[in-house]
Amino acid sequence: MKKKISLLLAALFVVSSLTACSKKTGTSANGDTIKVGLNYELSGQVATYGQSLVSGIELAFEEINKNGGVLGKKIETVKVDNKSENAESANVATRLATRDKVVAILGAATSGNTKAAAPIAVQNKVPLISASATADDVTVDSNGKVRDYVFKTCFSDSFQGVIMANFAYGDLGKKNAAFLVDSTSDYSKGLAKSFKETYTKLGGKVVTEQAYQAKETDFKAVLTKIKGTNPDVVFLPGYYEEVGLIVKQAKELGLNVPILGGDGYDSPKLLELAGKTALNDVYYTNHYSSKDTSPEVVKFKEAFKAKYSKEPDAFNALGYDLAYFLADAIKRSGEATPEKIKKALEATKDFQAITGKLSIDEKHNPVKAITILQMKDGEQAFLKKLSPQ
Repeated sequence: MKKKISLLLAALFVVSSLTACSKKTGTSANGDTIKVGLNYELSGQVATYGQSLVSGIELAFEEINKNGGVLGKKIETVKVDNKSENAESANVATRLATRDKVVAILGAATSGNTKAAAPIAVQNKVPLISASATADDVTVDSNGKVRDYVFKTCFSDSFQGVIMANFAYGDLGKKNAAFLVDSTSDYSKGLAKSFKETYTKLGGKVVTEQAYQAKETDFKAVLTKIKGTNPDVVFLPGYYEEVGLIVKQAKELGLNVPILGGDGYDSPKLLELAGKTALNDVYYTNHYSSKDTSPEVVKFKEAFKAKYSKEPDAFNALGYDLAYFLADAIKRSGEATPEKIKKALEATKDFQAITGKLSIDEKHNPVKAITILQMKDGEQAFLKKLSPQ
């Protein structure tokens, strides 16, 4: 009798174990929800980027869920702070892919944090999409091979650099450029490289190349060196934390020439750090202009303001687009599994986003337009919108 009872208990244990395992396998699209991971910089050095992106994402998913969700299921997000650190971004990606079993990961905000998470996404075969990681090597490895499960919905640094070099030389007529580059940032170095290549081919001269490091606060010595070379324009690719202080200190030293940069300038903190009077003759490339009067942009701005009681910035718009971009791919996939979502992402063509219509190319990058903005007394002014040739 004892032997029979033992065998029965063993059989029950095996069945219950298999049942438990079956609940853990597969993706989290089982049931009434589709689980999506958010790997963002919610604290740390570039927290305003992550916070802004997440605000846009959450507004979009809220709208999507109110309208019935996707494939009859509601989108559920798992939001985790990567603390603006590469190592933590990798840890977050591992957790989302293996423990939470999300069908896709959105984020990170910066190129470095996105590249840290990319190998985990590839290893676990979970699509990872960044709306703001502009480095050219986000979706391809060091050998130029496409990372199968990594995508982005923003233009690349090389495109930004080329556009700003043409703008400096052609539109502004500036022939002698000084460079001030963040030596700790792939983003800053990538922009500088593409700007320099284009600018010198056009006939421009680089009069000096100086460097700084993230988290520095006193730039007067290096700015004095730059001023001594008599540039007629300064190319300053970097993030708002340092850029705001550099712009302020440059104007205090009498370095009154145009300052050019990229989308890393876009943060409300820039105005706080630089001050209203310093933010004149500052130009940068961006994904979106809040001055756009197209119906879809106006509708987005109204919805965002109703939820958050403030005007949206470019990162809010990028996050909003990213959520709808993923929802569109899930809908076209017919089944919310990572593999089918990946294939749908690769097939994306003419997706109408707030930041411009986009299609995904063979390297998992978007083909989309870029905007040039000018700062006037602390306010953004739209200059032009350019499409890739």
